[in-house]
Amino acid sequence: MAEVVLDHVGKVYPPDVHALRDVTLHVADGELMVLVGPSGCGKTTTLRLIAGLERPSGGSLQIGQRDVTRVPPYQRDVAMVFQRHALYPHLSVRQNLRFGLQLTRPLLEWFRSSALDEARVHEAARLLDLENVLNRRPGELSGGQQQRVALGRALVRQPSVFLLDEPLSHLDAELRTEVRRELHLLQRRLRATMIYVTHDSVEAMTLADRVAVLDGGRLQQADVPAVVYQRPCNRRVAGFFGWPPMNLFEGNMGGTVDRPSFLLPAAKLEWTLPGSWTATAGQRVTLGIRPQDVRVLTEYCKIEQDVAGFPPFRTQVMRVEPIGSGSLLRLECDGLHLVSLTDEHAMVREGSNVDVALAMTRTHLFDASTGQSMRQEVQSG
Repeated sequence: MAEVVLDHVGKVYPPDVHALRDVTLHVADGELMVLVGPSGCGKTTTLRLIAGLERPSGGSLQIGQRDVTRVPPYQRDVAMVFQRHALYPHLSVRQNLRFGLQLTRPLLEWFRSSALDEARVHEAARLLDLENVLNRRPGELSGGQQQRVALGRALVRQPSVFLLDEPLSHLDAELRTEVRRELHLLQRRLRATMIYVTHDSVEAMTLADRVAVLDGGRLQQADVPAVVYQRPCNRRVAGFFGWPPMNLFEGNMGGTVDRPSFLLPAAKLEWTLPGSWTATAGQRVTLGIRPQDVRVLTEYCKIEQDVAGFPPFRTQVMRVEPIGSGSLLRLECDGLHLVSLTDEHAMVREGSNVDVALAMTRTHLFDASTGQSMRQEVQSG
């Protein structure tokens, strides 16, 4: 396997469409890197540049310490798995798995290498639980089996790098979870270098060793999933990464240096901010808090320690959306809209009024003009 390095890579399509802007990223040998971001952010373009299907407008790419910026795709030793299975319907699973091997060598070597090819096919079938369907055609397989065949076709080639472009997006939720688990186990077993593209931040957190968040063609943040989730570098990352999306409120800094606060003029609210922040009094800022940190206080819920000391405020429940293990509550207070993720014991009804307290030690603060995080110098809680 091999490391992948993108050094100040850019891609411009005519007439002046900047798909990627100065992206620098290092994928370690044996790492599973997930590229995540909204549609049109440059994820697939990045994958196509690594595969050699596109040429960068600027910067350079390396695979295994070899500059491949101008190297054609067939000399890069990478394998790509697409959104669609792209299997040959008239060929059996065995023939589909062997097809990539046959393309990589001259015709006269097919027969000499048949025994080795068959060994690779059976090993891939064993790893992907396809041994019992080798003689079937794709039309006789389930969606999950077809996707495993597509992955196996890449696997038998034993490439340096696997590139996966949203390979699970066309599977139903239950099957996607199953194949995702299998893919994760397979990557751990092979210690393969994989670059995986998805628009699903939950999928990214589940799979990744590290996550690279793209938006607007720029690399916003690259780190382990827990850091990206808990310490987003800017408002774009905070609003996209994690489900349900983070609540974001526009307001001003208030209070004093020793006791800063966040002022929300529209709802006439003021919230004390624990810790020390880089923002100054009067500065326009955006406060972010995740829905699970918006605590609804009812007779069924006791006040937790992380919201104790912060005064609650009254809201109206506009909508209750059950999600199995809990409920999403859409709340409103004097024009302020926020979302709370509650457990199954928070029994509230639409149209009712409830008191809400925020876990202020878990808030995030962003500069309203630049969107950059105003990191705490001292983290409380």
